[in-house]
Formats: sequence, C-alpha cells, structure tokens
Amino acid sequence: MASSIIKKGIDSLRSKEFREYLMSTHFWGPVANWGIPIAAFADIKKDPKFISGKMTAALCLYSMVFMRFAWKVQPRNLLLLACHMTNEAAQLTQAYRFVNYEYMGGKEEIEAESLEPVDTVPPTVESTNVVNLG
Repeated sequence: MASSIIKKGIDSLRSKEFREYLMSTHFWGPVANWGIPIAAFADIKKDPKFISGKMTAALCLYSMVFMRFAWKVQPRNLLLLACHMTNEAAQLTQAYRFVNYEYMGGKEEIEAESLEPVDTVPPTVESTNVVNLG
C-alpha cells in the first residue's frame, strides 16, 4: 500500500506536467515572493519604532489583492495563495505592533523603562550593616 503511494508520488514528480510547472511563473513567482513574509517575521523581534505604518498598510492591501488573484487565476496558484496568506498574517502582526507602539501607549512604556535608574554600583562595606568586632 505505502509503496504504491510512494511510486505514484515519484511518477508525478517525474512527469512532464510537473517539470513544466517548475519552469513556470506559477512556481517561481511565489518562490521569489516568499522573501516578503520571511522578512516580516524576522522583523517581529525588532524594535517597533522602525515599523512604517504606511508600508505595512500597503503590504496588507497588496497581499489581499494577490490572495484573490491566486484563487481566481486558472489554474489556481495555491503556492502564491499560501505565500500571501502568510504575508498577510505577518503584516497584521506588524500593524498591531505599530498601533500599539504609536497610539496605545507602547512608546511611553518603552521610554519609561529606559529611564528607570539601574543600580549597578555594588554595595560597599560602609553601606552594609556589618559589625566590626576588631
């Protein structure tokens, strides 16, 4: 049973249709597009002050338009659809971070944390309650 499934899979990979798919824009367009969501996910750990609200909104709209395109084009381009669904999720995460930082007090919280004094001076003998018996 499993060997017949594996054989079908290998035969499908060796088919002329699959080779033609690998040489088409239906494959290489989405592969090149994956750089956008990968970069967005890499930026999630970075400081939110670097997020551009306008660019994030543009990328959200871009991905919504191309998700619809990927679904409507014949044959359906599911690789492109997956890429833009991933990008939409990443951009919405960035949009949340941007709104939180700019409009919901995130900037003030970060500034307050950076202004808090940090006690880095080690205690001295005079500042501790050590009884001198000598």
